This record gives sequence, C-alpha cells and structure tokens, in this order.
Amino acid sequence: MAIEIERKFLVAGPVPWDAALEVVAIEQGYLCVEGDRVLRVRRAGQRAWLTFKAGGMGIARLEYEYEIPVADALEMLARLCVHPLVEKVRHRIEHGGHLWEVDQFLGTNQGLVVAEIELHAEDEPFDRPDWLGAEVSRLPRYSNAALARRPFSEWDADERGVE
Repeated sequence: MAIEIERKFLVAGPVPWDAALEVVAIEQGYLCVEGDRVLRVRRAGQRAWLTFKAGGMGIARLEYEYEIPVADALEMLARLCVHPLVEKVRHRIEHGGHLWEVDQFLGTNQGLVVAEIELHAEDEPFDRPDWLGAEVSRLPRYSNAALARRPFSEWDADERGVE
C-alpha cells in the first residue's frame, strides 16, 4: 500500500529561492474528483504521471503514481481534464534535513504560494523554516483538486485567511 504523509503550509516570508536544488514548471489537471478520490495527470518538464489519491483531507492519504508518456499527458490535459489546469513553478529546497517543495502558482491561482513537506510518519518532527506560515493541510480549499475547480483568484478576502 502506498501512503503519502504530507503537510502543507502557506508561505509567509521571503523564501531563499537561490537555494533551490531544482526548479520545474508543472501543469496538472484532474480527470476525476469524487469525494475523497482524485485522478490527476501531471506534466513536469519532460516527464508525466497519472496519480490516484484517496483517503480524505488529512495529512496521510493513499497515493499511487505511474509514469506515462508526455504525449499522452498533453492530450489528456488538453482534452480530458477539467479546466482551468493548475499551473505552478515548484522549487525544491532542503531545510533541516528535509526536502520542501515550494509551489508558486500561476494562471488563475496566481498569488498563492504554498510549501509542502513529505514525512515518514504523521508525528515526525521537522524544523520549520523562517518563511513558513500557517498550516493548511486540513483545509480542503488549498488542495490542488479544489484549486482546479475554484481557483484562488475567485476567493474573497475571508477565504484567503486561515481558520
């Protein structure tokens, strides 16, 4: 069984962009979103994946990911996925022995910047970078699937805050 344990945070301070180990443009779309199950297509550079996730909005979910031909991904993104697509630039930054993925969203989600960390256990300790803000792991509107259906540009000021 493939379990992804991931925590997601808003970015609240200056990120050391020049420290990024890798920077990649990503576009992704959703073939199906039903309850707590999503089927996603993602293209990042010259690679692409089909990913199935299930298990709610907690920090631990089932995740199955399979690499697919880029040509297939491009066709699915153009013809089969819900639009608008989710577009972002991902910066992989090491901090405190963990790899952080900091996403700067583009397009209809422009202005949103989130940082994610994958963990080996739900209670695994980690060092919080200075630029980390409020945790949004359990707020469904910050999921990429939700951003595809209702982009950040459509949120009002109250929604952009954190409960």
